[in-house]
Amino acid sequence: MEKTIIHDPIFLSIPSAYAVLSDPKDIETADNLMDTLSANKERCVGMAANMIGVSKRIIVFDDAGRYSEMFNPEILSQSGAYETEEGCLSLDGVRRCRRYMKIKVRYQMRNGKQKVMNFTGRTAQIIQHEMDHCDGILI
Repeated sequence: MEKTIIHDPIFLSIPSAYAVLSDPKDIETADNLMDTLSANKERCVGMAANMIGVSKRIIVFDDAGRYSEMFNPEILSQSGAYETEEGCLSLDGVRRCRRYMKIKVRYQMRNGKQKVMNFTGRTAQIIQHEMDHCDGILI
């Protein structure tokens, strides 16, 4: 179900708790994130659960034209630092930030299995932005 986007910087600044995949509410949150991202695809390429009012470490994002989800993502390594500007569906305007061209991420899949993957370029940037949301970092 499409959800309302949260714009409250105080709520968005609170680090998110780990998702519990045995909790049906956390799976429902991921489904709602996908629906909300799809409904905003013209102006958004990724979302974190706190953007729809759920303080859990769940993100969804456009991975080269295919939507993907991650539960409890962690960046294991990063390289190729660069400065860029980003906007956010939850915040007005564009802000400068530091990103990395290559990242290695460990996360859980919906079935509970852990996965480690490398990402580069635009997809890496989107994941870093959404993970900042999980950590309560506002760009």
